[in-house]
Amino acid sequence: MKQHLFFFCTLFAFAFLSCQSSSDQTTEAVSATPAIDSTITLPAGFKAILVADSLAGRARHLAVNGNGDIYVQMSRLTNGKGLAALRDTSGDGRADIIEYFGSHDGTGMEISGNYLYCSSDEAVFRYELKEGQLTPDEASKVLIVGGFPKQNEHASKTFTLDGQGNIYVNVGAPSNACQIDNRVAGSKGQDPCPLLDLQAGIWKFEVDKLAQQHGVDGIRFSTGIRNAVALDWNETTDGLFALQHGRDQLHEFWPDLYTPEQNAELPAEEFLEVEEGDDFGWPYCYFDPAQNKKLLAPEYGGEGQKTGRCADAKDPILAFPAHLAPNDLIFYQGNAFPEQYRNGAFIAFHGSWNRSPLPQKGYFVVFVPFKDGKVAGDWDVFAGGFAGMETIPSPGDAKHRPCGLAVGPDGALYIADSVKGKIWKVVYNG
Repeated sequence: MKQHLFFFCTLFAFAFLSCQSSSDQTTEAVSATPAIDSTITLPAGFKAILVADSLAGRARHLAVNGNGDIYVQMSRLTNGKGLAALRDTSGDGRADIIEYFGSHDGTGMEISGNYLYCSSDEAVFRYELKEGQLTPDEASKVLIVGGFPKQNEHASKTFTLDGQGNIYVNVGAPSNACQIDNRVAGSKGQDPCPLLDLQAGIWKFEVDKLAQQHGVDGIRFSTGIRNAVALDWNETTDGLFALQHGRDQLHEFWPDLYTPEQNAELPAEEFLEVEEGDDFGWPYCYFDPAQNKKLLAPEYGGEGQKTGRCADAKDPILAFPAHLAPNDLIFYQGNAFPEQYRNGAFIAFHGSWNRSPLPQKGYFVVFVPFKDGKVAGDWDVFAGGFAGMETIPSPGDAKHRPCGLAVGPDGALYIADSVKGKIWKVVYNG
């Protein structure tokens, strides 16, 4: 009996140790092998490594430091924290250290030198990044620009830096078309639109001057932009580019002038080359891609054909389908992707909510080729499959929605998801 007991005990112990050893080996194998996400569709030769499955607070924009550390601005606070820092210590692309810090939520995120810039809906801040330290000291946080108006619509204070001492901040309009009664059928537009004084444009501030106040410091760099969540400084052209969220609900508010199909297909999402003093026409104008020109909005006497005062508004360099919600833009300066991607633009389209009666669109990352600083061909979907379905009834049905973009020091493209906080690293292996 004792011999049998000894045999079974020995067998159990051997099996237990074997399972432990097998488990340890599996863990080591996982940490040494990239987690490839095949649900994301990419061109041949590219693959998407899953950096993080889910970040608390939902990801918006992100930035990658020179040492590969990733910083993400979250859209909501979790346990009082609104930013995430991620580090890959094994070299497999997957973040094995994730820490949270900061006391604000928001969207904007960028790294320049040893500083991390980030924004809430009402201010832009700066942290100091120290070598060897993943999360910055809270004591290093300073206010760069504050005093932006509180607003429920288009509140994100996204920004970009030009590397010459300036920061450009998007100040969206808290309105669809500057109507007297916002989003009310038949309501006329305010003329002149008072929102243009402090909103609906891009403002330029000094990046090293602390505690600036919107409306007191800085200058209005450009105007007539309803909301430019996606903006980036193009190092090749040494200039500012942005994408505008076009207005909504043309048929809903003006059913005698626009069909339900036009409600879904108008107006274009505009890709803008922004120079100081430019006026892109909002709220008086919108861009009709079928007619390839800016037209007078119905709130200001337009009926789908008139140009009127819009003849003086600056046109986009490229027009995208309506309501795709461009939420980030980055010009590719890396060397890891094939030559055709060099200096071109990646754009994250968050996806539509108001293309009824047609299916929703977007939920992808596109690429626009550039040559000599100009658009050099048609745009193509670079990364798709985020929504997890062919037909998307409403945004709430989408499994993931691309929102933020960044390029790492190794030339990889990083993509942030606003639904579950996933982070992908797109690499090319030919």
